[in-house]
Amino acid sequence: MISQAGNSSLRSVYTNTLNESKNTKQASATVSQQGDTSKIERIKESLDSGEYKIDLDALSKKIAEELL
Repeated sequence: MISQAGNSSLRSVYTNTLNESKNTKQASATVSQQGDTSKIERIKESLDSGEYKIDLDALSKKIAEELL
Protein backbone atom coordinates (compact mmCIF):
# COMPACT_ATOMS: atom_id res chain seq x y z
CA MET A 1 0.00 0.00 0.00
CA ILE A 2 1.32 3.45 -0.86
CA SER A 3 1.40 5.93 1.99
CA GLN A 4 -0.35 9.28 1.85
CA ALA A 5 3.06 10.93 1.45
CA GLY A 6 3.75 8.68 -1.53
CA ASN A 7 0.37 9.52 -3.04
CA SER A 8 0.96 13.24 -2.70
CA SER A 9 4.41 12.93 -4.29
CA LEU A 10 3.08 10.96 -7.22
CA ARG A 11 0.22 13.41 -7.63
CA SER A 12 2.71 16.29 -7.55
CA VAL A 13 4.94 14.69 -10.19
CA TYR A 14 1.94 13.87 -12.38
CA THR A 15 0.64 17.43 -12.06
CA ASN A 16 4.09 18.80 -12.89
CA THR A 17 4.24 16.57 -15.97
CA LEU A 18 0.85 17.82 -17.14
CA ASN A 19 1.90 21.42 -16.55
CA GLU A 20 5.12 20.85 -18.49
CA SER A 21 3.06 19.46 -21.35
CA LYS A 22 0.87 22.57 -21.37
CA ASN A 23 3.93 24.81 -21.12
CA THR A 24 5.55 22.97 -24.02
CA LYS A 25 2.54 23.67 -26.20
CA GLN A 26 2.60 27.34 -25.19
CA ALA A 27 6.34 27.54 -25.79
CA SER A 28 5.84 25.93 -29.17
CA ALA A 29 3.57 28.76 -30.23
CA THR A 30 6.07 31.36 -29.01
CA VAL A 31 9.08 29.73 -30.64
CA SER A 32 7.15 29.17 -33.86
CA GLN A 33 6.97 32.92 -34.20
CA GLN A 34 10.74 33.08 -33.74
CA GLY A 35 11.52 30.28 -36.19
CA ASP A 36 13.42 27.70 -34.05
CA THR A 37 10.92 24.91 -33.47
CA SER A 38 12.84 21.67 -34.01
CA LYS A 39 13.11 20.46 -30.40
CA ILE A 40 9.70 21.74 -29.38
CA GLU A 41 8.08 20.19 -32.43
CA ARG A 42 9.68 16.81 -31.66
CA ILE A 43 8.39 16.97 -28.08
CA LYS A 44 4.95 18.05 -29.25
CA GLU A 45 4.79 15.23 -31.79
CA SER A 46 5.86 12.64 -29.22
CA LEU A 47 3.24 13.93 -26.77
CA ASP A 48 0.53 13.83 -29.43
CA SER A 49 1.47 10.32 -30.56
CA GLY A 50 1.76 8.98 -27.01
CA GLU A 51 5.45 8.13 -27.44
CA TYR A 52 6.72 10.66 -24.90
CA LYS A 53 9.06 8.85 -22.51
CA ILE A 54 9.21 9.74 -18.85
CA ASP A 55 12.67 9.79 -17.27
CA LEU A 56 12.02 7.20 -14.57
CA ASP A 57 15.40 7.82 -12.96
CA ALA A 58 14.66 11.51 -12.43
CA LEU A 59 11.10 10.71 -11.38
CA SER A 60 12.21 8.22 -8.73
CA LYS A 61 14.81 10.65 -7.38
CA LYS A 62 12.21 13.40 -7.13
CA ILE A 63 9.81 11.08 -5.31
CA ALA A 64 12.56 10.02 -2.90
CA GLU A 65 13.46 13.66 -2.21
CA GLU A 66 9.82 14.49 -1.48
CA LEU A 67 9.54 11.57 0.94
CA LEU A 68 12.60 12.64 2.94
